[in-house]
Amino acid sequence: MENSTLQLLLQRRTIRAFKAQTLTAEQVQTLMEVAQHTATSNFWQQSSFIHVTDPQIRAQIREITAQNYVGANGDLFIFVADLYRNQQIRQEKGLDDGVLHNTDLFLQAVEDTVLAIQNVTTAAESMGLGCVFLGSVQNDAQKMIELLKLPQLTFPLLGLQVGIPNQEPQLKPRLPLQFRTFENSYDYHYHLDDLKDYDQVVHTYYDLRDANRRIDTFTHQIATKLSQSTAKRDQIGKVLHQQGLCLK
Repeated sequence: MENSTLQLLLQRRTIRAFKAQTLTAEQVQTLMEVAQHTATSNFWQQSSFIHVTDPQIRAQIREITAQNYVGANGDLFIFVADLYRNQQIRQEKGLDDGVLHNTDLFLQAVEDTVLAIQNVTTAAESMGLGCVFLGSVQNDAQKMIELLKLPQLTFPLLGLQVGIPNQEPQLKPRLPLQFRTFENSYDYHYHLDDLKDYDQVVHTYYDLRDANRRIDTFTHQIATKLSQSTAKRDQIGKVLHQQGLCLK
């Protein structure tokens, strides 16, 4: 069975180069309405979306992410896990914060926010636009909070750069389904050698994409990158607590 939505999702590629053109007001409105209508846990609607248009703020976010395409061409959005709004509602009704500081509530806000950004990405790509997710906004979460003037009980979860694609990258090969799809229970019986064929596929992908860069494999990336530590990102737990989140 094949349709345009399936083709879109199965051929999804990250775009990092955009034409020097911003979205129209109508396009932005449409994408925000898609985010607005995303499924939400318990109807608490614990996510918010910031459209960053100020060049100075975009430049500072670019510094945080250390990615030169961030805040350059196209439009930049920051998706925020947001429990502050519901705190204010409770306070104006004369109630305390209830369970708003619990980890469970924060995780539900994270789920709301991730679902929203995925829906917006699918919508944008259906409009012929390209997108790149920006987990790098958490490289200095505290600075992002200060830069966007985020209140307590909020956290900048993900960024999204959207624009008119100015590149046509290859489709990046994913792990075979046998390593990620199970029935009834997790199957943990596999070894490094089982990933040998996939490593070769990834090696070829990188070789074809850029012959000048270091040739890599999937298992090599896991072995090296997960050994590294980034000082600012190591402070995310502390920042969450400072924001009044995940206290229990």
